[in-house]
Amino acid sequence: MPNALPFKRLPTNKAEWVTVYIEGQPVKVRQGDSAAAAVLAAGLQPSRTTVVSGSGRAPYCLMGVCFECLLQIDGVENVQGCMTPAREGMQIMSQKQARQLNNSKPSDLKPTDLKNSHIKNEDTAV
Repeated sequence: MPNALPFKRLPTNKAEWVTVYIEGQPVKVRQGDSAAAAVLAAGLQPSRTTVVSGSGRAPYCLMGVCFECLLQIDGVENVQGCMTPAREGMQIMSQKQARQLNNSKPSDLKPTDLKNSHIKNEDTAV
């Protein structure tokens, strides 16, 4: 997978190159680059889809705040790519589904299953 986006590396970084696999394709990145940076450099867009609408998302803040960089890394879903350093042989896949809660599907969830269900809704308050 060639570098599809116009990111240019600063010449001051002397780290070794490692090979990661993005969607099964080998990509060379500098050791210590984040998985999100590798995804951006390789042009994987979108890197995840939203649960509700299915709209595409990609790494945004690159500092662990926005959670737009969720990826499947080495078989583990919902990993923040911007907070995960790339390492030799890492397998990076786009995030394509919602995390399963208590072995239930998102369509099985009821309002009472929500974390803040104890908070009264103003519309239903008596």
